Amino acid sequence: MKKEFDLLSLGEIMLRLSPPSNERMTRGDTFSKQAGGAELNSATGAAMLGLRCGIISKLPANDLGMYIKNRVRLCGVSDDYLVYDESRDARLGVYYYESGAYPRKPRIVYDRKNTSINKLSVNDFDEKIYSSARCFHTSGITLALSLELRATAIEMIRRFKEHGTIISFDVNFRGNLWSGPEAKECIESILPYVDIFFCSEETAKLTFLKEGDVKSIMKSFTEDFPISIVASTRRIVHSPKRHTFGSVIYSTKDDTYYEEAPYADIEVVDRIGSGDAYISGVLYGLLSHEGEYQRALEYGNAVSSLKNTIPGDLLSTDLKEIDGIIKEHKSTGRIAEMDR
Repeated sequence: MKKEFDLLSLGEIMLRLSPPSNERMTRGDTFSKQAGGAELNSATGAAMLGLRCGIISKLPANDLGMYIKNRVRLCGVSDDYLVYDESRDARLGVYYYESGAYPRKPRIVYDRKNTSINKLSVNDFDEKIYSSARCFHTSGITLALSLELRATAIEMIRRFKEHGTIISFDVNFRGNLWSGPEAKECIESILPYVDIFFCSEETAKLTFLKEGDVKSIMKSFTEDFPISIVASTRRIVHSPKRHTFGSVIYSTKDDTYYEEAPYADIEVVDRIGSGDAYISGVLYGLLSHEGEYQRALEYGNAVSSLKNTIPGDLLSTDLKEIDGIIKEHKSTGRIAEMDR
């Protein structure tokens, strides 16, 4: 049966404020504003590649909420499951991002306590939402924001799973939101529901206390839980402006690891959202080309690498551009300097 959405994503949407160019927060006088948030970033990328995507979130019923809604629509993501906080203390989360240049690292300041997303409840939605999507995605950031939102997110995971929905989960650990032991206990409680699991080697070792190489770590998750796909990114940060990016995907069904040569010496404009972009590429590949895990890996790597070159949290691309990047990445011959 054809479902209304290929992908529904649950998470907080925030206002991002950044000083221009390489200016510092402590010195500059102006900020540019943008929308962003891990789960919206992933939904946006998948939508731009051709999936029908929606975002589940709660926004303040004011002009800032309207700004976010307009950005969601502009990205090609459905706002059908955005709900609004009419209370006097309705609040949109804000984060400030300062870009880096070696030896200065990028910096982030969060202002996201007591935001409207934490009032989200399963009672905000009709039961039909749980049968409306092929895949449901959320992350550890959503689980970490508050106990109230955690309970809502876990209940939604359970209900989507009961309706046969594919469950996708990104650990996306943030040490300023919760501790490693708390994250481990909570995430392990939902892994029995998860089909597609995103977790980097570093996070697996620090948060889940895993040992060994990345491949043995990935496989161990599928031995402990009924997970079908594990994806793990590999990023080498040479400097804030120069990264190398690749990943590994493990399929439980065929007991096979999928890899390719990494994208080397990416010219980084803005790395924020590049991990979420990876997820959007992988999910696009898995949902559009069932069983073609190598193809899903290639989409994930290409989309993430491209996102590093785009300012702001949100991706801007299309399938034609990504297919071209993948083709050139595999090429051993001469590559044109410009698309014209």
